[in-house]
Amino acid sequence: MKKFILDEIDHQILDILIENARTPFTDIAKKLVVSAGTIHVRVKKMEDEGIIKGSTLTLDYEKMGYSFISHVGIYLDRTSKTKQVVRELELIPNITIAYITAGKYNIFCKIRARDTTHAKEIIFEIDDIDGVSRTETMISLEESINDKTRLMHSIFREL
Repeated sequence: MKKFILDEIDHQILDILIENARTPFTDIAKKLVVSAGTIHVRVKKMEDEGIIKGSTLTLDYEKMGYSFISHVGIYLDRTSKTKQVVRELELIPNITIAYITAGKYNIFCKIRARDTTHAKEIIFEIDDIDGVSRTETMISLEESINDKTRLMHSIFREL
């Protein structure tokens, strides 16, 4: 697969969009002293190449009453049930991330809940899925690192 080459302008565009995906192209153009058309063309090219895959909106779940975060490691009775279990997990809206993993767990999930009682209900719901043999839960005390730019900057330095 051919590697797409990014230049410094592309890096700066990505930096700005990672910080706020809703930044108007005209604002980016002013910051970078280029035309808005240039920003549009470059963003479109990065979208076409699959470097930019949509944009996201970051919600403050704590302000909506969902401050409890836990991670759940899921053991399956048979790995052949992985896809079926993932489909069932997708039906539980409080599971915000799920990874199929190698190692200790077959699947590793992040859940958001209102409190410990609510989290327990979600975990019991996971336990009831056919193919899940057991779960192991870790409570998140604090999100210490959630940085979308550090890796990107490291990659840019390698190029």
